Amino acid sequence: MKKSLVLAMAMALGVTASAYAANPFSDVPAGHWAYDAVNKLAAEGVVDGYPDGTYGGDKLMTRYEMAQIVAKAMAKGANVDKLAAEFADELDSLGVRVANLEKKADNVKITGQIRASYRSGDNSAHESYLRTRLFLNGAINEDWTYTGRFQNRQYFDNESGDDGLDLNWAYVSGPIGGVKVEAGRQDFVKSDVMDTRGDGVKLSYGDNVKVFGWAFKAASSDWTNSNEWNMDIFGDANSDGEADGALLEDNDRIYVAGVEAGIGVVDAAVRYYKADNWRDNQIWEASVAGEIAKDLTLKGSYFFGDSDNAVVDGDDSGYLVGLSYRGAKASQPGSWGVYANYSDRPMSTFLEPTLFAGGYGVFPSDMIDGDGYQGFDAGANVTLAKNIVAGVKYVDVESREGNTDDQTIWSELVFTF
Repeated sequence: MKKSLVLAMAMALGVTASAYAANPFSDVPAGHWAYDAVNKLAAEGVVDGYPDGTYGGDKLMTRYEMAQIVAKAMAKGANVDKLAAEFADELDSLGVRVANLEKKADNVKITGQIRASYRSGDNSAHESYLRTRLFLNGAINEDWTYTGRFQNRQYFDNESGDDGLDLNWAYVSGPIGGVKVEAGRQDFVKSDVMDTRGDGVKLSYGDNVKVFGWAFKAASSDWTNSNEWNMDIFGDANSDGEADGALLEDNDRIYVAGVEAGIGVVDAAVRYYKADNWRDNQIWEASVAGEIAKDLTLKGSYFFGDSDNAVVDGDDSGYLVGLSYRGAKASQPGSWGVYANYSDRPMSTFLEPTLFAGGYGVFPSDMIDGDGYQGFDAGANVTLAKNIVAGVKYVDVESREGNTDDQTIWSELVFTF
C-alpha cells in the first residue's frame, strides 16, 4: 500500500498517536514511518496482514484487496469518498453501496438505447428503422425521483429522414406511506392485454405479494394509438374521419387493478381491466408462470372478456400458453434464449397486446369482423457482446372466424449504454 494511502486511511479513522501497545506486524517496527498508521488500521480491523505475522507493505496489492480495505474503513465510518469513487466497481461487486458517494453524485443520470430493426409481413411492407432513446433519471430527494425519455426514429426507406425528438416519458415516482406512486406520462404494459403509453398514475403496495391499481388516459404510442394508424388498417367506410375499428386510441380511459404474487419459483396474478372506449371492454385475467426444469419456464393465462359493443359480440373466453428457455442478458455476453407462445384470443379479451404494438404491427386485416385472432409466435435472442443483443421473432396469426392471416418476421439489434 502506498505511503499516502496508509496515512490517508489512518487519518480518516482519526489516528493521532501511537495509542496501541502491541506491535501486530514484525516488518513494521517502532520508529517506522508507517508504525502509528498501520497500528491504528490493524486495531480497527481494517488491515489484517499475512499469516506469517508480516504486513507486507512492499508487496503489490490487487484492486479487490484494496476495495476490501476501503469497505472495512467505510464500515468504521471513515470518510474515504475519493477512494470509494476510485474502487466503485469493485465495491459494487463486493455488495457494498457507497451511500455517501451516491448522495454527493450528480442528481441526473443519462442512459440510452439504440435499436435497429427490420420487419417484413403479409400486411406490412418491408420496413427498417433506427430507434434512439435517451433516458433521464433525476433525484428529487432521498425518496422521490423524476424519469424522462426522449425518442427519435429514422426510417431507412425514408429519404427525407425523421428529425423529430419526442419527450414521451415524464413522470415522478416515490412513496406515500407504504404505497409506491408513479405519476405522469409513462408506459402502461401488461403485455398479453395491452402495451401502450398514457398520462396517469400507478399505485402499488407490497413486495412478494403486490396489490396495484392504474388509471390513465391513452396517449399516442409508437404505432397503434393514433387515429391515422387505425384508419390505415381498419378503414373509414362512412367517411367520418374516424377509423371503423381500432385497438386503443388517444384519450381512451383505461383502469387496471390486480394482485401479483411470487410464491417460490411460481409467479401468479389476477388482473381486471376496464376500458372506456368504443368497445367498452371489461377483461379478467388469471395467469401463472414457473420453472418446470432448470432454466425452462412454462406460462399460461386465461382471459374472460365482456363488451357492450355489438361489433365485438363474439366469444368471451381466450387463453395463452408459452414456453421459454433461458434468455439473453445484456450484461452477460454469450447468454441466449428461445421462446414460443400460442394464443387464442377473441376480440373482447384484449386491448392492444405487445404483439400488435412495439413496432411488431402483426394483425389479420379482418381481426375485428373475425372476432380476434389465433396463432403462434416464436423467437430467439443472444448477447453478442456486453450491452449488444440480437433477436429474431416469427409470428403466424389468423382471424378466428375470418379468412385472413398474417405472417411476419421481425429482427432487431439493440445497443444499450
